[in-house]
Amino acid sequence: MSKKKRSSQSTRTNKKELVRNITNIFNENPEKTFNYKQISTLLDIKSESQRIFINQLLYELLDEEFLVEISRGKFKVNSRGGYIEGKIERQGVKTFLIPDDGGEMVFIPERKTNHALLNDKVKVFLYASRKGQQPEGEVVEIIKRAQDTFVGILDVSENFAFLTLDNRIMTNDIFIPKNKLNGGKTGQKAVVKLLDWEPNAKNPVGEVIDVLGDKGDNNTEMHAILAEFGLPYKYPADVEAAAEKIDAGITPEEVAKRIDMRNVTTFTVDPRDAKDFDDALSLRKLNNGLWEVGVHIADVTHYVRPDSIIEQEGQQRATSIYLVDRTIPMLPEHLSNGICSLRPNEDKLTYSVLFHINDKAEVQHYEIAKTVTCSNRRFTYEEAQTVIETGEGDYKDEILTLDRLAKILREKRFESGAIAFDRVEVRFEIDEKGKPTSVFFKEQKDANKMIEEFMLLANKTVATHIGKPGKGQKAKTFVYRIHDVPNPDKLNTFAVFIKRFGYNLKTTGKQAAVSGSINALLDEVQGKKEQNLIETLAIRSMAKAIYSTNNLGHYGLAFDFYTHFTSPIRRYPDMMVHRLLEKYAAGGRSVNAAEWEEYCQHSSDMEQLASNAERASIKYKQVEFMSDRLGQVFDGVISGVTEWGIYVELIENKCEGMIPIRDLDDDYYTFDDKNYCLIGRRFHKKYQLGDEITVKVAKANLDKKQLDFVLA
Repeated sequence: MSKKKRSSQSTRTNKKELVRNITNIFNENPEKTFNYKQISTLLDIKSESQRIFINQLLYELLDEEFLVEISRGKFKVNSRGGYIEGKIERQGVKTFLIPDDGGEMVFIPERKTNHALLNDKVKVFLYASRKGQQPEGEVVEIIKRAQDTFVGILDVSENFAFLTLDNRIMTNDIFIPKNKLNGGKTGQKAVVKLLDWEPNAKNPVGEVIDVLGDKGDNNTEMHAILAEFGLPYKYPADVEAAAEKIDAGITPEEVAKRIDMRNVTTFTVDPRDAKDFDDALSLRKLNNGLWEVGVHIADVTHYVRPDSIIEQEGQQRATSIYLVDRTIPMLPEHLSNGICSLRPNEDKLTYSVLFHINDKAEVQHYEIAKTVTCSNRRFTYEEAQTVIETGEGDYKDEILTLDRLAKILREKRFESGAIAFDRVEVRFEIDEKGKPTSVFFKEQKDANKMIEEFMLLANKTVATHIGKPGKGQKAKTFVYRIHDVPNPDKLNTFAVFIKRFGYNLKTTGKQAAVSGSINALLDEVQGKKEQNLIETLAIRSMAKAIYSTNNLGHYGLAFDFYTHFTSPIRRYPDMMVHRLLEKYAAGGRSVNAAEWEEYCQHSSDMEQLASNAERASIKYKQVEFMSDRLGQVFDGVISGVTEWGIYVELIENKCEGMIPIRDLDDDYYTFDDKNYCLIGRRFHKKYQLGDEITVKVAKANLDKKQLDFVLA
């Protein structure tokens, strides 16, 4: 390279650096004025030519409206910024503010984060920005921590201790004074609460609020996953005690207020390990030739009264949590597995939707009513499936009739534009110590679909009953389960991606046409190596279903009105729906929409957290399962591509691991985010999403829930 070229390149680099340093000085001193001499002194620039260059740069920043000239040669930052509030987000190693008002993302330099962590609500001072550059700011106040408790491993010295963390929210270890250890020992997992974090201190100070147990112990690890997401892992004793005092209370007086359905054939169908039976179906032939199908739901709100401590705890939890090896119930077990659970041969108080249906599965009439029921039989899904497949077994006539009607309902739903996301779920056989011994895949069969179809019908009917009142009546505030239309950009990106596998997708037109195209694609990939990848990406291209008082309909189910009424033992929104139904049936006024929208938002947030915890527990068990298979070779499919490596899902057991980019040492690879691939600079070798690849299991890190693969 010639001297001239090198010198012009160096000037450009210097200019970029100088401008950065100058803008920092002005942004950090928004009230002060500076001339070129003062700036030069602050930057320790003594050369006259460089000082003149500084003066030139100040006038360039004036032209860009970053600076204003207060008097000849004296400049001040053009403080158009002021203060803004929002939430902290991280992208890779960079920190940003997502403003509450929906404005442009603001970059926060690492030294200006003021110890703000992921999802914290903060106040930021906006620096003046140069034209065409991303806004930049500094955190001046942490309004609300998203999380103030952290899980990690204790490292105890003679006079103090540290909690070492390994998560993306906080990378600094937490200092713990000796008197705040709460009996914790080196190597144990613990929950620590932040007490203080001085502006200039590298480490925050905290105290141990719970010792979870020894690292590697199954209970410890499952509790640690829950604690990481801020979810409860034990039940408060006073709430349990309050629940124990509740009596089933099925008195003649209570029965007299309800429709008595105890003489009608009724049964539950649930997973084999279930204990909380929310729902039951009943069936009988009416004199007019129609079928009466009863969808009976545990009358939880009869027992859980507003303002009770059980109600407060249930509302806060908002959902039961299903980890690989356990259920953490929303309500105390005396209620969830006892009084409310629709166990066989026990009288139960229920809230029901009673349908009169013809042989074409057309609803001729429905009634939403409080009932008393008694289940004749508890079926597992496998037992009910055997009856459907063989035509033999207990209550075969009822099951076969309900299955036939459900299939017609399902067909109609898909004709209207519903989408069939019947994903295969990964499950583990677990030994008595919680160790996974084998992997199996759980599929939706006819028995599952039969129950699902009648629950969908009940939920849709209840939502329509309130959301679409008679002529001249205004709909009252209600809790809906809504699912927005897909984001067109995401759907188009997905359609472009699947073309490389030879698949086509319709992305415009009527809902039924687009949904039909998605369903055809999902059918076509069944049994193919790319099935799981394409199903995952299809789901990611969809909006998330949430709870809201503002009804948008449910795109995925193709329903104009939909709610959750059928699982009040394990979901708080269903309890909300039961309460509103009862209130409005008694002629009550519409509730405050803003207040109930907050309840909906909380329930949606908690559902997402519970789902994240469930995925983390599956990931932990996958890593534990694969830790016995180090050095073994497996076929896989590239399931994710990032700038730091390639994610690979093994075809045999759907466990996912990563090949770090540093281990691809045959070339220098760069990330092409538009085409989901890594490309080698010299040899142009490509690793692309969906490619088949053979890998060897290199490492299994349980602390990070991370599998490392190498190319085989």
